[in-house]
Amino acid sequence: MREVWKGSPLLAPVAPVLVSCGSMERPNLITVGWVGIVSTQPPRLSISIRPERYSYGLICESGEFAVNLPTRALTRAVDWCGVKSGREVDKFAALGLHALEGSAISAPLLAESPAAMECRVFERIPLGSHDLFLADILAVNLESSLLDEKGKLRLERAGLLAYAHGEYYTLGKRVGSFGCSVRKRRQGRTSPKAPAGGRKKGPGNSRNRP
Repeated sequence: MREVWKGSPLLAPVAPVLVSCGSMERPNLITVGWVGIVSTQPPRLSISIRPERYSYGLICESGEFAVNLPTRALTRAVDWCGVKSGREVDKFAALGLHALEGSAISAPLLAESPAAMECRVFERIPLGSHDLFLADILAVNLESSLLDEKGKLRLERAGLLAYAHGEYYTLGKRVGSFGCSVRKRRQGRTSPKAPAGGRKKGPGNSRNRP
């Protein structure tokens, strides 16, 4: 049994990122749930913001912002920055947060976030209730604690936050990794016998790969 509802933005989970904008002298934060990667080469992403939001004007004016990945420790800040307006309060000061100077943009980063993407807008598209900002990712700012001894990024150390239908969650148990469905078995494991009359079917058989 299934139900059919009218169309709505039910995509979940999403990353409730903290977008920092404005200047180092007057920094501001806004929580954005609608964010996504749109290109890897060149690296680009999108965020969607209502025109009536205070941060909308700041981003339109400067053309720059930073996407700061949220952690469990930032849950209160993520929620608070989504319901309060920078027109009325200094969000950094009110929450005891700190602005960090970026390497490629004049907009501030959030020092308490372990990972941030510095972005510059190249197009804005009105789509209805929200405008879509398309931006180049000019730099990625990372805490060194997220890198292992070989310099590999270990985002699982960050305790990243997710949002789904009005609730906040932290990432839980890993159930796979990219390419696990087609990865060869490690040596030493016994493979199932192939069916009589031919090769076994499955992800290891190129004829069955997508």
